[in-house]
Amino acid sequence: MQLGLSAAPARTQWLGEIQPLPVLVISSVALLIIGVVMISSASMDLAVETMGNGYHYVIRQLMFAVMGCMLALVSVNVPVAWWERSGWLLLGIGLLVLVLVLTPLGRTVNGSTRWIPFGLFNVQVSEVAKLCLIAYLAGYVVRRRDELLNTWPGFLKPLVVLGVASALLVIQPDFGATVVLVTAAAGMIFLSGVRLSRFVPLIAILVVLGVILVLTQPYRLKRVVSYLDPWKDQFDSGYQLTQSLIAFGRGDWSGVGLGNSIQKLFFLPEAHTDFIFAIIAEEFGLIGSLIVLGLFTVLVVTGFVIARRAEKADMPFGACFAYGITLLIGLQAGINMAVSTGLLPTKGLTLPLVSYGGSSLMISCVCIGILARVEMERLDKEKQVTEKTAPRKRGGARYE
Repeated sequence: MQLGLSAAPARTQWLGEIQPLPVLVISSVALLIIGVVMISSASMDLAVETMGNGYHYVIRQLMFAVMGCMLALVSVNVPVAWWERSGWLLLGIGLLVLVLVLTPLGRTVNGSTRWIPFGLFNVQVSEVAKLCLIAYLAGYVVRRRDELLNTWPGFLKPLVVLGVASALLVIQPDFGATVVLVTAAAGMIFLSGVRLSRFVPLIAILVVLGVILVLTQPYRLKRVVSYLDPWKDQFDSGYQLTQSLIAFGRGDWSGVGLGNSIQKLFFLPEAHTDFIFAIIAEEFGLIGSLIVLGLFTVLVVTGFVIARRAEKADMPFGACFAYGITLLIGLQAGINMAVSTGLLPTKGLTLPLVSYGGSSLMISCVCIGILARVEMERLDKEKQVTEKTAPRKRGGARYE
């Protein structure tokens, strides 16, 4: 079985020369290291003020990074077939955690109930749910591809699942995670070969719902208004964005140097989480920002290369799952950086592998491990095919 893109001619033959595994590992580790270094810079003063220990956040981030690397190693050793077989189980887990966070088990921070306490850290349920739902939807696309492509009921069934999950996310509220999940899922379904015309009514409905969600919640409306002109109310609704833009302005070409940021000194809220990219821009300037942007570009392109190669190797689930995971990482990173630069309204999304936060970091590491597993299985399959088709030798002479 081949996904929709397999029928299209290959326009990027140069990608065939890329070795995805080392590129994937190097770009991911580089972003992980940058994250630890920048969190140590961005959080030290806040940690001294609130925790009495300047190394509080960086120590925890190092702990999360170690745990994330361990989870990546575990996910590398989990066969892709297990994710495919466990689609219903993963769907149940994804919806269950989204429901549990709305019970007394959930923890509310800054007006949002997105976390469940779990020992030494809090689990952000949207991160777990996004991965589980993408795995389930990848399985659905493979199992029901003919129905998905040719009938409206087949197309609408996964959208019902997305609708339920999105409603639970909006209740928290977590509008940013909703946008990432829905867009990644829609992109994955589109890449399976569904006609673009099928998405027109869906896009129209989503736009209407998005407008309703913005207009019915005053804080969302204020974010949109402040996004359009943050300087109009720079000490209230536009405060966070204006402080972020000041950080970019201070960074200039090469930055003010590691540890020399002024905006992290209680001017820019969430400097070590949602707005870590602004601190990178301030301390390392345009050059540092472009390096981080380049690393994410390399990571996302590598993910698409892995997915495309899996598709050509007749690994439909692995390809679809890899497309979905790559879209999750790429969309979240893109939205986070766009928010920091004022290209999108403010949303509470972390920068994958870089921002402070255990749930985001560990799930991102699991995603990297899954991408690596897809490529390893493809290489193994390619090796087996080569061994079967290669001429044999007997007594030093070749025979057919």
